[in-house]
Amino acid sequence: MDEESLELDVVQLSKKHNRTIFSCGNAELDRYIREQARQDSNKYCARPFVLIDKNDDTRIIGYHTLSSAIVVLTDLPSELTKKFPRYPIIPATLLGRLAVEQQFQGRKLGTILFMHALEQALKSSITLASAVVIVDAKDSGAVGFYKRFGFKPIMDQPLRLYKPMIDITKQFSL
Repeated sequence: MDEESLELDVVQLSKKHNRTIFSCGNAELDRYIREQARQDSNKYCARPFVLIDKNDDTRIIGYHTLSSAIVVLTDLPSELTKKFPRYPIIPATLLGRLAVEQQFQGRKLGTILFMHALEQALKSSITLASAVVIVDAKDSGAVGFYKRFGFKPIMDQPLRLYKPMIDITKQFSL
């Protein structure tokens, strides 16, 4: 597929999407989309979104998942927590997984998926409070990717990063 011919869209995972051929090069992320994503969606545990080409809307080019989460207030730095009520936990949105099919890697499609995830998190925070977005990076390369967008590691959890929702609102005009 030629990059110029792609007509991209991000939609919720459905039965029509072919999950069996997805391969991003990470066995855990491949297994998730193939075997677990639909179940998580049906049980309201995670909401998988897929990046598709409208010209071949059954093929998954990439995906991300969102779900509700909590963060222990003491896991965040004091300069941030002083802005929150003194609850022991605060609501969060978890971007649990993000992957792009190997054939399409290196084309900034992960950034498209990531921006979609942040926008969806922000939209949902209007009706269901979420003070931060959390990401679970798979490795140090992914940590670098998220840091480029202003995410910071959660204390004692170098692969789990966060960004305050108030900072995310500045990226989007809703």
